[in-house]
Amino acid sequence: MMRVPVFGLFAALALAAAPAAAAEAPFEPGLMRLAEVLGSLHYLRNLCGERGDQWRAEMEKLLQTENPDPARRARFIASFNRGYRSFSGYTRCTPSATEAIDRYMKEGETLSRDIASRYGN
Repeated sequence: MMRVPVFGLFAALALAAAPAAAAEAPFEPGLMRLAEVLGSLHYLRNLCGERGDQWRAEMEKLLQTENPDPARRARFIASFNRGYRSFSGYTRCTPSATEAIDRYMKEGETLSRDIASRYGN
């Protein structure tokens, strides 16, 4: 099984984003993409043998810290669900699923780091 780096920057990321207005902030597309990545990881990591809700829990942490209004919360959830559903055609762990996990792990770390460093307080 793959290593499981912690997206430990979530707290810093969300705190950096929290003071901004709910209007389309410059970091908003990155946060929505991060939610989509988390949804993909939630599906793929469970498909490939990791049991549990780690990636859904990371999404919950992001939502709790962001404390979005209902419309923005719905966008976060839609992004997570889009990521989850994008791999629903996979019924078993394949080499391409494993490769996707690696790519999404790297992308999630990069998004977290970049948003925190660019927009952090």
